[in-house]
Order: sequence, then structure tokens, then C-alpha cells
Amino acid sequence: MIDQLKRLNNSVWIGLGIGLLVPAIFCAIAWYIIHHVASLAKADLLYIGGIAINAYTMQYFFKYNKENIGRGILAATFLCAFVFFAYKVF
Repeated sequence: MIDQLKRLNNSVWIGLGIGLLVPAIFCAIAWYIIHHVASLAKADLLYIGGIAINAYTMQYFFKYNKENIGRGILAATFLCAFVFFAYKVF
């Protein structure tokens, strides 16, 4: 896994893609759980867990000196948080 990480270009765009793809997967799982488990019907905060996964992912890339990928993940985290905020307000 570390070898694949070293071969990955240190680009903000790659980080933005990773930062949008990872929460999309976890938010899709959260959406499924919310709509199929009756006791969690109002648990919209599960989506925050999908977004919080980016913090661990970002820390992982910073650890291996891929700062631009980490910056892209950070930008995607703010974008996802803004979308969640708009979802909750409107």
C-alpha cells in the first residue's frame, strides 16, 4: 500500500477526488442505514461520520509527505461540510 502511495502524484486534484469519493461511499452507507433502520430515521448526523473519515485520510497523506493531496482532501471536506450545512438548513 505504501508503494502505491509513493507512486501517486502529489496533486491537489487527486486529493480533491479522493476527498469527494471516500465520503460519498460512507454517506451512501449512512443513507442506506437511515432509510432501512426505523430507529435511525432521524439520525442525519451519520452523514457527519462520512465526512469525518476525511480527517483520518488527510492525516494519512500528510504522514507520507503528500501535502498537496492532503490539501485537496481538506478542500473536499469543507465542500462536503458546506453541502451538509445547506442540507440541514434548507
